[in-house]
Amino acid sequence: MNVIVLLAVILCILMVIVGGKQGVRSFISLFLNFGVLFVTIFLMTNPKNSPIILTFIACTVISCISLFYINKTNSKTITAFISTMVTIVVLLLFITFVTKKSMIQGFGEESTEEISIFSLYIGVNFVQIGASVIIMSTIGAIMDVAISIATSMHEIFYRNPSISRKKLFTSGLSIGRDILGTDTNTLFFAFFGGYLSLLIWFKDLSYSIGEIVNSKVFSAEMMTIFCAGIGIALIIPIASSVNAYYLVKTREKTE
Repeated sequence: MNVIVLLAVILCILMVIVGGKQGVRSFISLFLNFGVLFVTIFLMTNPKNSPIILTFIACTVISCISLFYINKTNSKTITAFISTMVTIVVLLLFITFVTKKSMIQGFGEESTEEISIFSLYIGVNFVQIGASVIIMSTIGAIMDVAISIATSMHEIFYRNPSISRKKLFTSGLSIGRDILGTDTNTLFFAFFGGYLSLLIWFKDLSYSIGEIVNSKVFSAEMMTIFCAGIGIALIIPIASSVNAYYLVKTREKTE
């Protein structure tokens, strides 16, 4: 426990030194977001509550904290928030369908022995829980891309106020393409790096390559990586179109 507190203190000091007041808000937001996730997980244990609705509400609150509390309310955070929410709605519908069709919800056969003494009839919709896990895993990356594109497009617009909506949208896509490759690889190594122990476990079980690829645990992890990549790919045109429309509309009202 002392090591965790020490690491938290070091992180706080570095964030304050580098980010100043914004760094302090960023550090506080970590605990606020953790509280949102904790409350969401607690509410999901009640069979009467829909995990999909709870996930959407949680993503909305997390987006508000991460965008408006850290970066304050301005045109950039507003457009980034709208873009994030549109992407989350599309992803929730898509991932729920994919999770149901791929049947990756629930537990894999590797966990059968450990959970055999427990009852599995807990009244929780594992399809929706699986979709919620994937969404929660990607919300951070989606917000990061949304605010990056919004900031860049606002800067382009202020440098060239007479730019057309089409050229502004194209500029947003160009910025997004540079982000797409690096963020997708970041997500891949972040998720996969956390499951190196899983690969070691498969080795101890003497799994072949085919058995590893077809195992539910491995498939679920790969589905999360692919869906996260799809989320990043979706947010780029969505954020570009939202920002282009907002900026040009603001210019027209001013004129």
